[in-house]
Amino acid sequence: MTEVLDIQLEGKDLIRKGISELNDKNYEGAKYSFLEAQKKFTAMKLSEYISVCMSLAAMTSYFLDKNSYKTVLETINDAVYMAQHSKSNTAKLIAEIALGNINFDEKNNDVALLHYNNAKEFAQANDEFLMSDYINARINQLQSGMEFSLPMKSDPLVSLVKIGRSITALTDINVLLKVIAEETKNAIQADRCTVFLFDKEKNELWSKVALGMESQEIRFPADKGLAGYVVQTGESVNIADAYSDPRFNKDVDSKSGYHTKSILCMPIKNNNQEIIGAFQVLNKLDGVFTKNDEDLLVAIGGSASIALENAQLFEQQKELYKEQKELFESFIDTLATSIDARDKITSGHSSRVKLYTMLIVDALNMAPHDREIIEKAAILHDIGKIGIRDAVLQKEGKLTPEEYAHIQQHVKITHDILEKIHMSDDFKLITDIACSHHEKWDGSGYYRHLKGEEIPYGGRILAVSDVFDAITSKRHYRDKMPIANVIRILINDSGTHFDKNIVDVFLSISADKIIDVFLTESHIVFKDEDKELLSHYNLLDIYNFINDENSYNKHIVDLFNHYYSGSEVQ
Repeated sequence: MTEVLDIQLEGKDLIRKGISELNDKNYEGAKYSFLEAQKKFTAMKLSEYISVCMSLAAMTSYFLDKNSYKTVLETINDAVYMAQHSKSNTAKLIAEIALGNINFDEKNNDVALLHYNNAKEFAQANDEFLMSDYINARINQLQSGMEFSLPMKSDPLVSLVKIGRSITALTDINVLLKVIAEETKNAIQADRCTVFLFDKEKNELWSKVALGMESQEIRFPADKGLAGYVVQTGESVNIADAYSDPRFNKDVDSKSGYHTKSILCMPIKNNNQEIIGAFQVLNKLDGVFTKNDEDLLVAIGGSASIALENAQLFEQQKELYKEQKELFESFIDTLATSIDARDKITSGHSSRVKLYTMLIVDALNMAPHDREIIEKAAILHDIGKIGIRDAVLQKEGKLTPEEYAHIQQHVKITHDILEKIHMSDDFKLITDIACSHHEKWDGSGYYRHLKGEEIPYGGRILAVSDVFDAITSKRHYRDKMPIANVIRILINDSGTHFDKNIVDVFLSISADKIIDVFLTESHIVFKDEDKELLSHYNLLDIYNFINDENSYNKHIVDLFNHYYSGSEVQ
């Protein structure tokens, strides 16, 4: 669940980043951000945010090429339909803004005003991306007879309110820096603004945001430049003529080609009055920076410092979660490897079952969170074999009824082991799925004798993957089963042993992907031309070709069997 929320937050931060880039007329960057966000939401099947991204990307496409007017409107209409279907006020709001902006730019002012007023109503219900001030400003522009423009200058007090409302909702520190810098520039009515953070450990100032310059990280010693001066001394600096002040580094202008006139630089302090960064605002648009500008920057700094500390804490929490996740994954990989160490001939079984399972999961287009749960369950599904006697586990021959009953106990042992691992409620599903891979659709499986949809969906997937790998792998007492027999078992046992829908999905997976799994522990190289050819066929095709005596595709079967048998292809 935590990872799903992280992905949603990343997607929303990308939307906010795109909106900021759009206001900077960085249309290519904005469109890229919106499309990247759309990919994240599409993977999670979140139609309301897919609609938001579609509207914004389409609007940006219009600003890139105004001849795309008709195509853009068609896309936004699709987004409107999706917004209505999802009953999302956020999606409806963004679609209305997009339509308002396009019609405003096309000088269809009455239509634009209608869309902005619609957006205003939706904003009253849900203004997730804090667009109310933007909408009101656009309405004021229309009513005042102004031309459409990007970027849109804001009233300083409106920008101050927007900063206070918006930055507390951001978690990506780079996006946060961008928003603070942009809104500070608007509020102070300056040409440029950079927000630097103080890295105490490295004694450096850094920022990934320098408005008007390329988006690359700036990092320098904390005792250099005016920003370094205010961080070291805690003093604010208001310079009317930069070139007359010896503290100003003229080399920066020489390299960038920019001409700095006036500078306002001020430390950012947290609640403990510790300096955590600095504002650097350049070139007041209508003269020099005033005492009112200094007071306004202090007010902005109060909100900004809280948001910056929260964002840094969020980043630290993400890193901690990442480390914990890596530790957990390493732990379960070690558990799975311990099974392989017990019996070399079945070595790699858990890994292959995981790979087959992921092919099914991908074909089903399952959500990332569900995918992760099932992947972990696949790796751990046989961990209970730790409790099975070597004499039974490694027996070269048919098991006696008593021995078979003993080996069946491994799923119950799997359950008993995994339930002792401290996990979140979501990850407890791993235990339920892992210990259900021997359940059968008709209820004749073990150990809980679950039936049909009582069996966890992930367990039904594992059942197919586990049996397929077992009968396509060499064992102590037999060789690989012919592929036709393997597929026949899957087909004939659909509806009794297996969930037929999952078998159908598995048999539809392209043959080259199945062979990739066969060859994971083989020295044989899968030739590119063979891989490309087999990518056009699936397991069901192979089965049909084998059973058709008049088939003209015998060479496809032969090629598949070469790799399946583990022999080199000449």
